[in-house]
Amino acid sequence: MNHFYVITNKQKDENLATTEMIRNYLMKRGKSCFVQEADHEITANGVRTPDSALPTHVDCVIVLGGDGTLLRAARNLVDLNVPFLGINLGTLGYLTEGDKNNITDILERIIAGEFFIEERMMLRGRVLSPTGEVLEEDVALNDLTVNRIRALRIFKFKLYVNGSFLYLYNADGIIVSTPTGSTAYNLSCGGPIVEPTAKLFLVTPIAPHSLNNRSLILSSTDKVELEILGSEKDITGQTEYVAYFDGDKAVEVPPGSRIELVRAQQVTKILKLSSQSFLETLRIKMS
Repeated sequence: MNHFYVITNKQKDENLATTEMIRNYLMKRGKSCFVQEADHEITANGVRTPDSALPTHVDCVIVLGGDGTLLRAARNLVDLNVPFLGINLGTLGYLTEGDKNNITDILERIIAGEFFIEERMMLRGRVLSPTGEVLEEDVALNDLTVNRIRALRIFKFKLYVNGSFLYLYNADGIIVSTPTGSTAYNLSCGGPIVEPTAKLFLVTPIAPHSLNNRSLILSSTDKVELEILGSEKDITGQTEYVAYFDGDKAVEVPPGSRIELVRAQQVTKILKLSSQSFLETLRIKMS
């Protein structure tokens, strides 16, 4: 690899010392390295890196921050088909490959070609208004969740799979996740852990008001649909529900809306340096 691009969570590298160290190190080794500019598009959902911001040739995107920073970068640059290397500047990261204490070793191994690339399934979600208008469409590497905004009351929603009604939920919300997202919000809500390169959907209700509501595991070829029914206590004119792509991009969802989810055509490529198994990594992260 010869051409690199660095995306930094500036809250975790405020003076960009780590960012500049990486750029200088790579350039001294004869590589090109560009850094995300501070004036890139800033939205309500954070800093967005458009495809056009990157140089013509990029072999690897280095992401400094944590899992959230990498998730956002993977979503923003989904069509570029380049691998991402995550370096953790926070506390816990399942997607990151190392931290700032071993950056030079990581860079040397990349330069030497001592790595492999894992492909991770993504999901594509489309939010439709009660009249059928497309409110939002985007991809997610981890999950799409639906939660209530205000009062902590249950609400009702229906689950359809391939057009057939499956279940009526009474819950605080719901998570539809990929295998990569199984160790995120899905895990904290009691969902199962899945090997991240698997191809499937996980559907996990959030605090369901039923004893027999459990996570569902569906094929990646299935089409998952959610119909948001809301609650009889909803206040007219107030937005009560919101859908989140990877816990980051928020879309208001009025009662009567539908959310369609399918496997995305694109994948996220994660650059890996270690042959350590997922189960071993899991044991270390959770111990």
